[in-house]
Amino acid sequence: MTALITIVVDGRPFTVPDGITVAAALAYTDSQTTRRSVTGQWRTPFCGMGICQECRVTVNGLRRPACQTLCRENMHIERSQ
Repeated sequence: MTALITIVVDGRPFTVPDGITVAAALAYTDSQTTRRSVTGQWRTPFCGMGICQECRVTVNGLRRPACQTLCRENMHIERSQ
């Protein structure tokens, strides 16, 4: 059985399986979007390899690609608004 951890996304706690990426964890929230483009459109993970940077989020105060960042207990994630 996979252990569960709590992460905080935009100030709201969510329970997710330990060891998954932030991009995968966003599927457990109300929206898989990660940021807004310069034109205001919401973006979602695209390449899954960290190359395209479409999935950038702020993790504990640092900008990170969601597809390459593993979730940790009490991690704070912020999407662009």
